[in-house]
Amino acid sequence: MIAAALALLAASAALPTSLPVDAATLAKLPAASATLTAHGQTHACTGVWLTDLAVAAGLPAGEALRGPALTTIIVAEAADGYRVAFSLAELDPKLGNHKVLVANACDGKALSAADGPLRLVVPGEVRAARSVRQIRALRLVALP
Repeated sequence: MIAAALALLAASAALPTSLPVDAATLAKLPAASATLTAHGQTHACTGVWLTDLAVAAGLPAGEALRGPALTTIIVAEAADGYRVAFSLAELDPKLGNHKVLVANACDGKALSAADGPLRLVVPGEVRAARSVRQIRALRLVALP
């Protein structure tokens, strides 16, 4: 009986399989901005922090981010199949505090079809390899 109750509790605490990236969800979150430097050009971009999006989807943060949750990865998938990963721990303000912006506009304009509808902006990285354009999904993976 106790085992069944624990199994039910674990199932109810299961992580979602992806983060919502629709305009309505993004509009509910606090606006944020970051500078993107890629291919010799610098752009002022706006959107929402990936950590805010993760918390809004019910992922643990701060003191609640511990144990198995520390092996959760967010995989950003682009339209062309390009993928990059971020761990919840590296993103969390109380752990890695690595900022990642989910941008929907740069230089005061909505992203073009070549870059949007969303792109990631990862300020502070030497190469812009994880500043992925044409984001189609933000998938969640819990490592075993």
